Order: sequence, then C-alpha cells, then structure tokens
Amino acid sequence: MSDLPRKAVTRTVKLAALPLGFAGRVTWGLGKRIGGKSAEIVARELQQRTAEQLFRTLGELKGGAMKFGQALSVFESALPEEVAGPYRAALTKLQEAAPPLPAQTVHQVLADRLGADWRDLFEEFEDKPAAAASIGQVHRAVWHDGRQVAVKVQYPGAGEALLSDLKQLGRFAGLLGPLIPGMDVKPLIEELRERVSEELDYELEAAAQRTHADAFEGDEDVVVPDVVHQGDQVLVTEWMEGTPLSEVIADGTQEERDRAGQLLARFLFSGPARTGLLHADPHPGNFRLLAGADGRIRLGVLDFGTVDRLPGGWPKPIGTSLRMTLEGDAEGIYGHLRAEGFVRESIELDPEAVLDYLLPIIEPAQAEEFTFTRPWLRGQAARIADPRSPAHQLGRQINLPPSYLLIHRVTLSTIGVLCQLGATVRLRDELESWLPGFLPEE
Repeated sequence: MSDLPRKAVTRTVKLAALPLGFAGRVTWGLGKRIGGKSAEIVARELQQRTAEQLFRTLGELKGGAMKFGQALSVFESALPEEVAGPYRAALTKLQEAAPPLPAQTVHQVLADRLGADWRDLFEEFEDKPAAAASIGQVHRAVWHDGRQVAVKVQYPGAGEALLSDLKQLGRFAGLLGPLIPGMDVKPLIEELRERVSEELDYELEAAAQRTHADAFEGDEDVVVPDVVHQGDQVLVTEWMEGTPLSEVIADGTQEERDRAGQLLARFLFSGPARTGLLHADPHPGNFRLLAGADGRIRLGVLDFGTVDRLPGGWPKPIGTSLRMTLEGDAEGIYGHLRAEGFVRESIELDPEAVLDYLLPIIEPAQAEEFTFTRPWLRGQAARIADPRSPAHQLGRQINLPPSYLLIHRVTLSTIGVLCQLGATVRLRDELESWLPGFLPEE
C-alpha cells in the first residue's frame, strides 16, 4: 500500500550509500585535480554533488532520514562559507518539501482512518500536497462546516521507517561528521530516536497544539491554529496562510528578518512559561509570517509533534547560569554548574577558564540588541571544534545532564535559524521577561 521504502535492507542500502558516495566523490575529485582542474573548482563540484545526493536520499526515504536532514538544516549557518553555499540550497529545501506520496495512497490512509465515507467530512480536498515532510504530508481542504483546514496524513510505515533509519544512521554517525564540521551528530541521532513514539502519536500532538492555541489565543505576536479533528495517523487543523520563514531567509527585507527573529525568540522563551511545553522542532518550515489587517506582523507556529514537557517553565538553573556568567562571577558559576551536574564530581576545572569558555557563547545576551550572523556562528563553531583550542579541551569535560539535552538542541537550533535570518534581536528583553533566575532576586 505504501510508496515509502519500508524494508530495512532497502533503506540501509540507500543510507549506506551516503558515506560511500562521499568517499567516491573524493576519489573522483582527485582524478579531476590530476586532470588539471583547480582545487577550488573541484571542491565546489564535490560539494554540489554531495548536497544533491544528500537531499535526494534523505528526501526520498522520508522517515528518520528526512527528520535527521531537517535537524541538520538549521545548522548550515555554522558551516564555513566555502562549504555552506552548495549545501544551503539542498539542506534548506528539506525544511519545506519532500517528494510526496501519490494520491491513491493518501486516499487509502484516509479511508482506513476516517472511514470509507471520509469525503463527506470535507467540502473540498486537494490531492496535491501543500507540504511533505519527514513522517507525513499536509493537504489543503475545506472542512464540512466551511473552514479552511490542513489535513496532516502520516505516511504508512512511518514508525518502522523512523526506527530503521535512525538505527542505521547511528551506526555510521562518525562518517556523517563532515556534513556539519565540529558537530557530534551521534547525540542528535540518539535524541531523535528517543522522540519517535511521541512524534508518531497524533493524539499527543493534538493535545500539545490545543494547549498552545488556548494559551496564545488573541496574542498580538503569536498565532497557533486550532485543532479541528484528530484521529489515528490523521490530524486536521485550521489552515494558516502566511510567508514561510524559509522564504524570509531567502528573500525577506531586513525589517521582516528582524521582526521574525524577535518573534521567534519571544515564542521560544515565553512558550514554556505560558504552556508548560517547549516546541522542540524549530526549523523554518514550521513557522510563517502573517500580516494582519492592522499591519502588525505575527508569527504563525505549526507542527507540535515534538515537545519537551516543562511544567514549571524554563528551569531556573539556566537563568541563574546566564546571570552569573554575565556578572563575571567565575567562582559562582563554576560552583553552580557543579551543583547542577554540568561538571562531574571527578573533574576539576579552572573557574576562570570556565568563564572564558562561556562568555563568547552568551554574547547575544550581553547587549540590549544583538545581530545574529552566519560569520558569528561559524566563529563559535570553529572555536569549540578546533581540537587545538582551550575551548575544545574544556568543552569535552563539561557534562550535559539528560534533562537538558532537548532544551540544548532547541536553543542551538533556534540560534541557527536566527543566524540564517541575519536578524537583529533584543534577546535580553525576552530573557528578562520569561527566564526564571535571569534577574537578581530582590
């Protein structure tokens, strides 16, 4: 019934072709060099071919491969510029679209999940998907009461594909390192695996979306569409028009970029305080810019399949750590990190070295406003990734407690999107408003 490649052996062969393909192209490039082409031209051709294969393989497989590609796509800002160009188009393309399933397969899923008379639920249903992503695709339709809706249909076999892909990707995670230099992709793959069951459960997603829709109802800055109907492997929500954030990244005005960046930061930091949940899939395909009749630009938020549950809002130790670092309190921040498990008891570090390691990372919180740029992020990545640097050596000794893993990834991903936007953001305003422990207690 499904056009999604489901057999583990089939998917494994396709995924294994990625690192093999990288190696093969290096050999091909060496031949080109011997044949007289310049190193620069050969490198550009290698990167372009690699990017094309990456998108084609991850996009066709969907499932965990596609999810991994989307997770990588927000980190393209950290790539050296000579590498980023060819990858950027291929990786960011993963944020908005993937090769879709045929209409016949979609109709069968709807019949199985909504009943043979599923068409009676809709006044109109567009067979061509409006978007196709890692575990499902979205169709535009008109609900039987006249509302414009988005119908999210889960790919048949998506659960099997997710687990198979992430298992195989984990086996050669070290070979995927060159995709994002300096990034350890293995923890990313492991964390994605842990979220598989939640991502596949549309009941959990519907509950998270309803919680956000209720909390942000009437909000001046953030719009979350309501859930219309939820079933097994089918989720119907209100349709939301708007400009995809990927288009703002590609062609937006500076005013649009700055507004999008500010609202993205506001949603990131206000969400847990207002809902007890952290939207944990911050790639550009999940956001829209909406122009209201009053001329005010709002941020539309989609896809609540992955959330972190933070019933008390942001953990206070995060705000306390930021404040102590900004205050230059080396002994205080070191003691605080040890108490919270970020430095193991068996490890002794120099408090001043820890402070020097942290200060550049939190630079966006030091000024009233900060311009996020690709060069800034590349500089941070290079500083931490260079095995010869003190920052790299110290970073390897810092522990990340499991409860902070998803928070860490979401925050880094959001910073990656802000750098793609090139947005100037008053980040400190959001931290003061929403992050417990950031302001001194009176």
